[in-house]
Amino acid sequence: MAVKLRLMRMGKTKQPTYRIVVADARTQRDGRFIEILGTYEPREEPNRIKLDNDKAVKWLQQGAQPTETVAKILKTTGAWETFQAGKPAAKPAAAKK
Repeated sequence: MAVKLRLMRMGKTKQPTYRIVVADARTQRDGRFIEILGTYEPREEPNRIKLDNDKAVKWLQQGAQPTETVAKILKTTGAWETFQAGKPAAKPAAAKK
């Protein structure tokens, strides 16, 4: 099952707020989700982001793929750097004989 970190639209007409959720890639944008990681309010000045970084890093380590917008949010909150720091270093390619 392909899992994505993505935004789920909430709020009234022309006043959007978003939930950052973990969802199956095959479900609708506002359909079923697995877990709520936080919220994103773009209409606030400055944009308000509430995110549980520990949960986000856990899902990234399990293979969840963020959408472009969620990836930017993860970089803003520092969760992406935490995830990258926890990855093992890439091994050099072995020479073929």
